Amino acid sequence: MKNFALIGAAGYIAPRHLKAIKDTNNNLLAALDKFDSVGIMDSYFPNADFFVEFERFDRHIEKLKRQKNIGLDYVSICTPNYLHDAHIRMALRRDAHAICEKPLVLNPWNIDALKDIEKATNKKVYTILQLRLHESIIALKNKILNGPKDKVYDVDLTYLTSRGHWYYTSWKGDTSKSGGIASNIGVHFYDMLSWIFGEVKQNIVHLHTHDRASGYLEFEKARVRWFLSIDYNVIPDEIKATGQRTYRSITVDGEEIEFSGGFTELHTKSYEDILKGNGFGLSDARQSIEIVQQIRNAEITPLTGDYHPFAKKEKSNHPFKNGM
Repeated sequence: MKNFALIGAAGYIAPRHLKAIKDTNNNLLAALDKFDSVGIMDSYFPNADFFVEFERFDRHIEKLKRQKNIGLDYVSICTPNYLHDAHIRMALRRDAHAICEKPLVLNPWNIDALKDIEKATNKKVYTILQLRLHESIIALKNKILNGPKDKVYDVDLTYLTSRGHWYYTSWKGDTSKSGGIASNIGVHFYDMLSWIFGEVKQNIVHLHTHDRASGYLEFEKARVRWFLSIDYNVIPDEIKATGQRTYRSITVDGEEIEFSGGFTELHTKSYEDILKGNGFGLSDARQSIEIVQQIRNAEITPLTGDYHPFAKKEKSNHPFKNGM
C-alpha cells in the first residue's frame, strides 16, 4: 500500500484520481484545495486530512515524515494548468513521485527543468495520457503500424464541448493560466495524434479565439485538419436535437473512429501502469506540449489550402475573452 497526497481535491477531475487511488488499494494521507467543497472524499478516503492552505498542508506532510516516519510515495496533481510545474516540484522535493493531469506543463522548457529535478531527486514525473490506453485508439495505432509504410493518412479531428458563462470567469478562461483552448481541451488529442502518426512536420493555425481554434497539423504519417470549440452554437443542429452539448469526431481517410465510450476506468489503468513502474513521463508529453505552445503563439494563416470546414463558422459574440 502506497501513501498518496492529492492537490486540487475540489476540481472536476479529482474524483477520477480519488477512485484510482482507491481502486489500486492505496492510501490517501492528505488533500489540499483552497475550496472546501470536497465532500466527495467521504466516498473514498474519509480519514484523509484536508487543508485549504498550502503552507499547512506542506507542514503536515513534513511533520508526518519527521515525527512518525510516514513518507509520501506519490502526489497526485489536479490543479489549474499554470500551477502544475510548481506542484510537481513540491512533490519531488518531498521525496515523492508526481502524477499530474494534462497538460503536464504549459511550455516545453518547463519539461527540461523538471528533467533536471528528476535527476537530482531520483523521483519520477508521470502524466495522465489516458487516450493511449483507450482500446479504440490502441486498435487505430496498430492498424497504422501494420499498414503501408509510406502511406500518409487524411485525418479530421472535431471536438466541440460546450461551456457556460462560468468558464470565462474561471481560470480556464484566462490564457495565462490555462494556456488557452488548445491546451485546455485539445492537448490530449494532440498527444494521441503524435503517438499514432509520429513527429510533427508542420503546424498551421487558421483560427484562434477565446472560444474556438482550428488549424492544420502534418505528421510523418498524417495530414490533420482540426477544430476545437467550447461554443454551443457551433454544434451541428442534428446533435443539438438529441439534447447533447458535446460532439467528438475523428475520421481517418473518411472512416469514423468510434471512441465515445470506454473512458470510465482509464485513470485507474493509468495508475496501475504507474505503480508497476511504467506510465507516461516527461519525454512522452513533450511533443503535445510543443504543439499547443506553438498554437498559442502562432500567427493566424488565412483560410487557404487544407483547412477544417468548421473554421468558416461564424465567430462568437461572447463578451468575455481571455478571463474578461
